[in-house]
Amino acid sequence: MSVNIENIEAFVYVIHYGSFNKAAEALYLSQPSVTARIQTLERELNCRLFDRQGKQIQITEEGKRFLPYAQQLLLTFQKGKLHVNQKKSHPEEFRIGCTISVSNYIIPELLPRLKRRFPNTQYKIVTGVTDDIVGKVVNKEVDIGFVRNVNHPHLQSVKFYEDPIRLYTYKDHPFLHGERPTVEAIAAQPLVFFECGALDWLRIHRIFENLDQPPNIQIQTDNSEMAKKLVIQKTGICFLPGVCVQQEIREEKLFSIPLAETEGISMQTNVVSCHGEHAPFIETILEFGKELFANTPVLSNLS
Repeated sequence: MSVNIENIEAFVYVIHYGSFNKAAEALYLSQPSVTARIQTLERELNCRLFDRQGKQIQITEEGKRFLPYAQQLLLTFQKGKLHVNQKKSHPEEFRIGCTISVSNYIIPELLPRLKRRFPNTQYKIVTGVTDDIVGKVVNKEVDIGFVRNVNHPHLQSVKFYEDPIRLYTYKDHPFLHGERPTVEAIAAQPLVFFECGALDWLRIHRIFENLDQPPNIQIQTDNSEMAKKLVIQKTGICFLPGVCVQQEIREEKLFSIPLAETEGISMQTNVVSCHGEHAPFIETILEFGKELFANTPVLSNLS
C-alpha cells in the first residue's frame, strides 16, 4: 500500500485547525480538494477518520490512533525536505565518484585537505569506470567525478592532471646502465603488461607494431598494484602511469627508463560536475592539484 504524503498533510491540518475550510486556507487549496484528500486517505487506510454531522466534524477512534503516526510521517518528510534544500547550498555529505587509480592514489591525499576546509562535511567515495561515473554525475547520484578526459553536454569538465605513461624497471636492471634501450630490446624483455582500457593506452601498443616479432608479454593485468609488485619482484618490466608509482620511486624500488617513443603519451584526468554546482569544493580540489603537481615530478598540471 502506498500513502500520499499530501493526504496525510491534509489530515493533520484538519485536526490542527478544527475544520476543512481552515485547513484548506492554510494549504492554499479549495475545501473540496481537502475533502477529496481525506476521503482518499480513508480508502487507503480502510477506515473512517472523521464523523461528519453537518458542518461539525469529530475525529473517530481510528483517527485518534492514526494521528501520532501521521504527525511523525509529516515531520520526517519536512525534515527531509529541509535537509535536501540545505544540501543544495552546502552539502553535509559530499559524494565523489572516481576511477580506481584516483581512489588509490589521489583521494587519500585529497580528503584530509577537504576535511580541513569543510570540517562539517561527510564524504562518500564510489569507484567505477569513466562512463559509469559520468552517468552518476549526470543523474546526481554523485556530486563530482574524477574521470578520463571527457566532454559531456550536461557537465562542466575541468582538467585536473596529466599522468605520463613510462617504462619502469626494478633495481639493477640492465636498462639502468648505458644507452637508452631500443624498442627491439624492450620487446625482447619479459613484459608485465598493465592494460587500463583508456584510448591513450593504445599508443603503447603502437610502439611495437612495426617489429618483426611481437613483444614478449609474460603477464597481462588490469590491476596497477599487481603490475608494479611483479616488477619489484623482477618478474618483468612494465609501462605504468606515473600516479601509481610515486611511493616506489621515492623508495627507489622502481626506476623510470626515458624513451623517445613514450614522450607525450599520457592519460588525462578531469573533474566533472553539473554546471555551476559545488564551486567551493572544485576550487579546493584544483588548488590541491597545483600543489600535488609541484611536488610530484611524475605528474603534470594541464591548467
